[in-house]
Amino acid sequence: MLTWLIMLIYHKNRRMVKMSRCRLVLAVWILGFCAVSSATEDRNLQWFVSAEALADNNLERVWQNRLAVRKTEKLERLFILGNRIYGLSDSNYIVSMNRETGAPIFSRPIAEAGLPVLGFGLYEKDVFFIAGNRLIEINSELDTEHSSRRLEFNATCPAARNKSYFYIVEGGKHVHVLRATDKVRIFTVGIENNSMITSVVAGEDFFVLGTDAGNIVSYEADGMKQLWRFKADGSIVEPIVKDGKWLFFAGKDTNVYKINVVTGRLVWKYPAGVMLDEQPRVTQEIVYQHIRNKGLAAINKKNGKLLWQLDEGTDLLAEENGMAYVITKAGTLIVMDNKKARQVRSVNLEGVSKYAVNVTDSRIYIASEDGRIVCLKSKE
Repeated sequence: MLTWLIMLIYHKNRRMVKMSRCRLVLAVWILGFCAVSSATEDRNLQWFVSAEALADNNLERVWQNRLAVRKTEKLERLFILGNRIYGLSDSNYIVSMNRETGAPIFSRPIAEAGLPVLGFGLYEKDVFFIAGNRLIEINSELDTEHSSRRLEFNATCPAARNKSYFYIVEGGKHVHVLRATDKVRIFTVGIENNSMITSVVAGEDFFVLGTDAGNIVSYEADGMKQLWRFKADGSIVEPIVKDGKWLFFAGKDTNVYKINVVTGRLVWKYPAGVMLDEQPRVTQEIVYQHIRNKGLAAINKKNGKLLWQLDEGTDLLAEENGMAYVITKAGTLIVMDNKKARQVRSVNLEGVSKYAVNVTDSRIYIASEDGRIVCLKSKE
């Protein structure tokens, strides 16, 4: 931990020399968030849950770190991109850590405090997002901001990209197609029925829009040709999730949808019974959907059939070997057996207010607003 802290301080000092005066003031103001604590007492404390409770539930602590958050600052978001986990403060300071070890990779301000930040996305090694009216790219390995382009319009959705283009929604009415290399706008796409665009997702050869009128429309990558159109009965909840050759999305018409990304044909729709306002979580075999006042539903990814529903469930933390790790409204971690459709274990988590959704492996990431982050996993 001490070595990590020294590296962070070194890189921070090097950046400060290069910063303009205004950036220097900003960095100093939020300096408290940038470091990971190396205090011995932090390493010895058992945050959120005791070792005994973990052992009783076949779990173990992999690592824990403390981001030195100021009293006036809070950890606002915890999220996963690739092999990194990121913590973002409410003053727009970001810390990147190795998901396996918790070792810090970089820490930096990404925008002035108070500016809205849309995103984040990952393409190859580049993290991209929109801060205020700027499209920014940061190399996730080297902590280098190699692109910051001022937009001539107000973006209203997180950007999407592929090898050739960025796709950015302006005012909910148009999607601007920008060349990835120089951010030059080459085409603009609008929706014919004047509905509001709520989501955009991209593949290498296409991009797809979702609207508040229930339209899902696919275009060739450069925006010149429409490929197909799908119509749901209600607004599309942002974001649409692309998983291989399928698109998954929730609709305010109370349904969860799976459609073919190439043809736009419906594969299945699951009737949730109430209006949906959160995106589905898509894993290898299951689609998890939070349903307002009904908890978390686990839906068979192949056929759209309900496997189980946990009334108190809020979201998915991770999944492994047919077991789903679910967090509840009360902050309890519940382990669900997907095949047997029943709860097998539960453990209380004290003080957890933030978490990352992990749809790729079994690691569980939980945190608190004061910057404590813990990684858990099931015992082998």
